[in-house]
Amino acid sequence: MKFFIIKNGDDRKCLFLFFIICFVFVLLSVKFFQVMIMDNEKYNKLLNELTYDKVYGESTPRGRILDRNYNVIVDNKAVNNIIYKRSKGTTYKDMIELATKAYSHLNLDYHRINDRMIREYYLYNSESNLDELLSKDEWELYEMKKLSSLDIENIKLERITDEMINSLSDDDRKVAYLFYLMRNGYSYSEKIIKSDVSDEEFAYISENNKELDGFDTRVDWIRVYPYGDTMKSILGSVSSSEQGIPKEEKEYYLSLGYSLSDRVGISYLEKQYEEYLKGEKSLYQVINSNELKLVKEGKRGNDIVLSIDINLQMEVEKIIIEQMLRAKSELNTEYYDHSSVIMQEPNTGEILVFASKRLVNGNIVDNANSMLVSPVTPGSVVKGASSLVGYNTGAIKIGEKMYDECVKIAGAPKKCSSVLNLGVIDDIVALAKSSNVYQFKTAIRVNGQEYFNGIKLNFNQKAFDVYRNMYKSFGLGVSTGIDLPVESLGYTAKDRSAGNLLDYVMGQYETYTPVQLSQYINTIANGGKRYKMNFLKEVISDDGEVIYSFKPKILNSVNTDEIYMRRIQEGFYAVMHMQGGYGRGYVEDRLNAAGKTGTSQSFLDTDNNGIIDTETITSNFVGYMPYNNPKVSLMVTSPNSSHPNSNSNFASLVTLRITRAVSNKYAEMYGL
Repeated sequence: MKFFIIKNGDDRKCLFLFFIICFVFVLLSVKFFQVMIMDNEKYNKLLNELTYDKVYGESTPRGRILDRNYNVIVDNKAVNNIIYKRSKGTTYKDMIELATKAYSHLNLDYHRINDRMIREYYLYNSESNLDELLSKDEWELYEMKKLSSLDIENIKLERITDEMINSLSDDDRKVAYLFYLMRNGYSYSEKIIKSDVSDEEFAYISENNKELDGFDTRVDWIRVYPYGDTMKSILGSVSSSEQGIPKEEKEYYLSLGYSLSDRVGISYLEKQYEEYLKGEKSLYQVINSNELKLVKEGKRGNDIVLSIDINLQMEVEKIIIEQMLRAKSELNTEYYDHSSVIMQEPNTGEILVFASKRLVNGNIVDNANSMLVSPVTPGSVVKGASSLVGYNTGAIKIGEKMYDECVKIAGAPKKCSSVLNLGVIDDIVALAKSSNVYQFKTAIRVNGQEYFNGIKLNFNQKAFDVYRNMYKSFGLGVSTGIDLPVESLGYTAKDRSAGNLLDYVMGQYETYTPVQLSQYINTIANGGKRYKMNFLKEVISDDGEVIYSFKPKILNSVNTDEIYMRRIQEGFYAVMHMQGGYGRGYVEDRLNAAGKTGTSQSFLDTDNNGIIDTETITSNFVGYMPYNNPKVSLMVTSPNSSHPNSNSNFASLVTLRITRAVSNKYAEMYGL
C-alpha cells in the first residue's frame, strides 16, 4: 500500500478549490429555485407564447371618418364576397379547370377582358405549352441562362397569332377572364373574385366549395360615403383584399405585422391616418392541430374626427358648381375649368372647408387634391408680405406717401399699376387700390437704390433673400405642415436678375399652391402666427374613449413689430371698405371683412405640344372676417378664368361671386 503525502501548499489549493465548487453549487441551486419555483409562472407563459401556433382572423372593418359635428362622412357596409385562394400544388391548368366549372354561375364584368388576358389563357391552356413557337437558338440561350423564364413566356405570348385567338369561343373568353381574376396579385394570397354578389352566386359557391377547391364565400366590408362625392378625393381610398398591401410598400407593412392581403389606406386621409383607422384582427391559438381557441377578440378601427364642417363643405361645393357653370356661359372663359375654396380657423389652423370642383368633358368632378399640388400665380394678394419687408427694412415708413406713376427701368418696358396713374398715395391706399408702383419703388429701396426714370437696377442677392424669407414666414414657398401625405412647395424661380425683383414683389414671378395662400392669409388674420394646417381634430376608440385631441401648433411667428402687422391688417380692411378699394363687393360690408384681391397673368399650353402658347388671367382672393375678431379665413382661386382677347376685354367675376356667396353662407350658418 502506498501513501501520498500532501504538502502544505497543495493542501491550501485543495481547500480553495473545494470552496469555489461549493460556492458555484449554491449559486446554481439559488438560480434553479428561482426559475423552477419563484418564476415558474413567468417562464411557462413565455414558453407558451413561443411554442403555440398563432392564427389571425379575417380583416376587421376600419374606423369611420366623421366631421367636426360628428356626422359620419365615411362608413363601412357589409357585403357578400366570393374569394379564391390558390392551394399549394395547384397548377395553372387546375385553375383553368376550376374556372371552367364556375364561370357560368358568376355574373362577372366580362367586358373588362383584354388581349393580354386572352393570350395568357391560350398559353396556359395549351397541351404543348406552345414550346414550338421558340427557335432552337432561343432554347439554347435559355439553357445558357441568357434568357429567363419570363423572357420565354413573353416571346410565346407575342407569337400567339390572331388566328389562334380567333379560335376561342365566347365561353373560352369568359373562362379566361375568371382565370385572370384567380391569379392576379400575390400568388397564394386571397383574391376577391366578386364583391357584393347576388344571393344566387353566394349560394352556389357556398354549396359547391368542396368541388371548387380554393373558392369560398366571405362577408367583407366596403367603404361607403353618405355625402356622395363631397370631398372624396381628400378622404382617400383603401385597397381591396385583391390588391392587399401595395407592392412598393410591402416590406414596410410586413414589418408592422400586416398580411399580404390586408387592406390599407393608399391615399390622402385614409393613408395619413392608417395607424388609427386600421382594425385589429382576432387572434386564435391552434390546439391539437385542428382546433382554434380565441385568444383575443378583434375590433374595428378607431374613428377619426375631422375639423371639416361637412354641411358647410357641401354648401360651398354647390356654390362653386353654380358659379362655375355660370362663368362658362360668359365670354373669354374657354380655358377656365375649376375654382377652389379653403376656409380655416385663424387661431388654430383647423380646416373648415376644403373644396374644389373641376369641369372635365362636361362632367363635374371633385378636384380638392389639386389644391395641394397645383400652384397658381398669386398676383397682388402677396402685397401684404411685400409691404412688411418695406417696414422691416426701413425702406418705407407707416403713412409714407409716394407718387404712383409708370416706372421706367433701363432696358425694360414701362411698368405701371393697373390704373395708369393713382397720383400721390400712402401705404394704406397702395394696398386698397393695389398699387404696383408703390411696391416697385419700395423694392428698389430694399435693393439699395432710389428710383429715377431710366434707372439701371443693380443685382442684390440680399434683396431677393429678404423678400423670400418674409414670404416663407407666412407659408409661401414652404410646407404648410398639412396632415396629408403629399404637398407641393410651388415654383421657386432660379433667375434672380434685378428686374425680376419687381415682378416678384407684386406676385407675378413665383407660384404658390392654394393651401399656401390659405396659410398666408390665416397668418395675417391672427396677427403673425403661422399655424400648421390641420384636418384631424380627434380620435375616438371603438368604446367611445377619446384617445387623441388636436392641439394647435405654431410653426413660426412672423418677425416684425406688432405695429407693422396691424398696419397690414388696416390696409386689408381698406381693400374691402375704402371707396375705390379693389375688394369692394367681394364680401358684404355688414360682415366687416378684410382681404386682398389678386389678378395675375398665367400661361397655358393649349395644344399639348410642350410649348406655352396662350396667356390667361387667374383671379384670386384671400381674406378673413370679422376684421376686429377673426373667426374664419377664406381663400378663393379661379385659374385661367379669362384671357386677353382683341374682340372683347370682358373678364369673368367668378371669383368675386364665389367669395360673396361663400361668405354669406358662412355668416348664415355660424351666426355672424
